[in-house]
Amino acid sequence: MSLIRLTVTAVRNLHAVTLAPSPRINILYGDNGSGKTSLLESIHLLGLARSFRSTRLAPVIQNDQLACTVFGQVSLPDDGVSNLGVQRERNGEFTIRIDGQNARGTAQLAETLPIQLINPDSFRLLEGSPKIRRQFIDWGVFHVEPRFLQVWQRLQKALRQRNSWLRHGKMDAASQHAWDRELTQASHEIDAFRRAYITELKPEFQAALAELVDIDGLTFSYYRGWDKDRELQDVLSASLNRDMQLGHTQAGPQRADLRIRMGSHNAADILSRGQQKLVVCALRIAQGRLINRVKRGQCVYLVDDLPSELDEQHRKALCRLLEALNCQIFITCVEKESLESNWHDDTPVALFHVERGTITQTPPLGVKHE
Repeated sequence: MSLIRLTVTAVRNLHAVTLAPSPRINILYGDNGSGKTSLLESIHLLGLARSFRSTRLAPVIQNDQLACTVFGQVSLPDDGVSNLGVQRERNGEFTIRIDGQNARGTAQLAETLPIQLINPDSFRLLEGSPKIRRQFIDWGVFHVEPRFLQVWQRLQKALRQRNSWLRHGKMDAASQHAWDRELTQASHEIDAFRRAYITELKPEFQAALAELVDIDGLTFSYYRGWDKDRELQDVLSASLNRDMQLGHTQAGPQRADLRIRMGSHNAADILSRGQQKLVVCALRIAQGRLINRVKRGQCVYLVDDLPSELDEQHRKALCRLLEALNCQIFITCVEKESLESNWHDDTPVALFHVERGTITQTPPLGVKHE
């Protein structure tokens, strides 16, 4: 997939804009605060109906507007085109349109336009809570395993039912047993999907990391959320009293984690910021490779402030690795010269200068670029 056309209205400080981006490399350059990240945020809104910069809508929508809108034409693997539109309103309401029809949720949106984000907050994948790493895993599983979403929804419903009973005790024994059985079955299916995905992801991650940086002793493992030597039903039974005291289920796939370590330490406690960035980039690139292999579609990568934390050698290595994915990439930087020469001559590169919310396409320095 790639964006053929993008129209943005009333997102932060951006003036209304319509772009026809390159199907490959798009470099957005300009001073800090000019609106570069806001354009990436707009694409993220189009793919997921939410911002990556704020959980609040107020900062995303321009002060004098009631809503912001993003429209996009997306090329599909079968040479077709899909038209997407997302509108977010100040009152929290949102509208998603896909090919002229209202969509009830974001899953179809994410399926049509898979978004991979690499930005300064990406360090949280290493140093943040397990929830962030579970979301990383599940995003990948969602795109390569068609059965995942339905089972994940079953799991969430079973967890809500059990946690409600733990807090209020208003469930008969037969219902309690039925929901525990449903929770256990869905948990094992989710775990199997995740485990199969991690098995595929690990060698891709190791290969991508080796192309970026040499880090000895880095390990990568998956924790399923309960004791690997015990059945989940046994764990739930043994921890029932404790679960009732806390009011929620302690064991299960909702506690899963991806553990990236250096010896006995979390990798985030040992690695430099530049090394952390390269590890995160390797994880995101590995996911893109899996999607390319399993599906005909491809991710759209949003890379905010790529040059930060990286020297020239590692910037060039990262650019070449992204380029090899053969997908659409939007990259921001302050000075275009820090990135423009890092691509092969036959790779289409589009340059966009962003100044005070206005975006203007500019001619590239390399005459062979499109």
